[in-house]
Amino acid sequence: MQTLLEFAPLIAFLIAYQLADIYVATTTLMIAMVALLGFDFARTRRIPPMHGISAGLVLLFGSATLLLHDERFIVWKPTVFFWALGVAFLGSMFVGERTLAERFMSAASPDAFARIAAPAWSKVNAAWVAFYAAMGGANLWVAFNLPQNIWVQFKVFGITLATLVFVVAQSIYLVRHQTPAPDEAA
Repeated sequence: MQTLLEFAPLIAFLIAYQLADIYVATTTLMIAMVALLGFDFARTRRIPPMHGISAGLVLLFGSATLLLHDERFIVWKPTVFFWALGVAFLGSMFVGERTLAERFMSAASPDAFARIAAPAWSKVNAAWVAFYAAMGGANLWVAFNLPQNIWVQFKVFGITLATLVFVVAQSIYLVRHQTPAPDEAA
């Protein structure tokens, strides 16, 4: 259910775009993100950091889009989000005991990723840095070289699918690099 709720703002954005234009879609996205934060808080009494950051950027770039009546601001939002995440993942390689990749993926599936050595986590984290840099660049390329309706499709479906494929690939890599359990090593 939580995963479906995370996609609700994107779906609302797409529907609003199909029914009206980028400005109505931007307004709809802003409202949907605030609703998602409200739902998160009502359910768990906290706001997940990724939702908070994304909502903050949507509100910032969405407001600029609407106030200045310039769609370029909303198309920059995914790139800024991805590049900020890339910098955070990069920084986690030098600060803290565990990389962000290890923290996020271990939290999502503690048992599946319990026996992964630090070098494998470092490689996965570096791959996330590269992925976020590439996705930010791809967003800009699509936004400024293709028609707006293609960018909207890319934002909703392309980014989502690319992220899903990347997560699956990272998961497969990590499962293949598990260290044997103590009872398996004997």
